[in-house]
Amino acid sequence: MTRREFREHTAILTFIYEFYPENEWEEQFDFYSDYAGISMADRESLKLRVLAIENKKREIDDFIDKASRKWRISRIAKTDLMLLRVAVYEIKFDEEVPDKVAVNEAIELAKIYGGDESPAFVNGVLAKFMTKEEKKEEN
Repeated sequence: MTRREFREHTAILTFIYEFYPENEWEEQFDFYSDYAGISMADRESLKLRVLAIENKKREIDDFIDKASRKWRISRIAKTDLMLLRVAVYEIKFDEEVPDKVAVNEAIELAKIYGGDESPAFVNGVLAKFMTKEEKKEEN
């Protein structure tokens, strides 16, 4: 599975996790993995990533809340929120993923899964996590 596919599946499973009680999530994970044709080899790392995001969700949401001043977590569209959570996790807790890659991938997925304003919103929130040096390179 490519990194982009891994990230996309992570975002979708994070979204699914939001809507099911914790005791049903394992079943939903298996159902989605079967449906999406995810290999057994990839399932474990995918599950570990989603659970890592869930374990850090409060901290991740605090970061998002501070970066999206006018939009509280409860007001952010669930699809945008799932993408923000994955990207913020990558920026703050995964040293293997460059910040610019996390931001760009979240924007690209927002074009697919979000509304018309989602890419700009996701970009605006995640831009606050980029270092000054990365912001200079963008311009």
